[in-house]
Amino acid sequence: MAGRRERARHWRYAELPGVDLLRARYVHKTFVRHTHENFVIAAITEGVEIFHHGGADRYAGPGALALVNPDTAHTGRAGVPEGWRYGAVYPAPELVAEIAADTTALRGTPGFATPVLDDPYSADLVHQVLRAADEGNALAADTLLRVVVTRLLRLNGGTPPQRPPSSAGARIAARARAVLEERMTDPPTLDSLAADLGTSPFALLRAFRASYGMPPHTWLTDARVRRARRLLDAGTAPAQAAVDVGFTDQPHLTRHFARIVGVPPGAYQRERKNVQDRPACLP
Repeated sequence: MAGRRERARHWRYAELPGVDLLRARYVHKTFVRHTHENFVIAAITEGVEIFHHGGADRYAGPGALALVNPDTAHTGRAGVPEGWRYGAVYPAPELVAEIAADTTALRGTPGFATPVLDDPYSADLVHQVLRAADEGNALAADTLLRVVVTRLLRLNGGTPPQRPPSSAGARIAARARAVLEERMTDPPTLDSLAADLGTSPFALLRAFRASYGMPPHTWLTDARVRRARRLLDAGTAPAQAAVDVGFTDQPHLTRHFARIVGVPPGAYQRERKNVQDRPACLP
């Protein structure tokens, strides 16, 4: 892999509404456990990415795709010393459902059956989508995105695993999540949250991890970053967004934002301010 400098661009193209786009080269980057509201379709170009997903480490190398369904907890890190390079598209669930209904026999909520698929043709299509967006070719970008999503659903589509039927633990976890959403800027301690819900801290921790794939404090950080992204998209300054979601200051937001989104909040927002800008592609 030529060079070891980390670079990333996270942007949107106005003609692909609801779709985030990313090109990145990471060497030392470690993504903490987090989720996405959209699907993740990441095509590896060089190196190896390891991501923990579904209770196991998954390995994706050149020509493979890392595929993550919405609201599915996962991590990410380099699998080789030289890191990894990739391009990714993040289509909204509504768009994937529309494509699935039009072009596949899948019924119900569509999703990916396995998190890694070795398919160089689909990987190349992902990079063609990014190239078309860079060039401002709306027809090509939209067409190629639909083609690659269709292909991936036909090769690796299914219904995402459903959570077990509601139990006392699941109900407690859902109530805890609602409290954390409401009190995002002033969250309770685990002990007081458990007491308010009529359970023990350990039982709450176990139920929350079973329901959401991460402990409450990790989920709260992830939720804060999600909300910060929406504020940044709306034009809120990073320093104000940090306070509004419960971080102590902008550096605190920046640290967590970069570990989940892959770029600092300032760089993220600059791309949002002018989605028609087309900086040079990564080599």
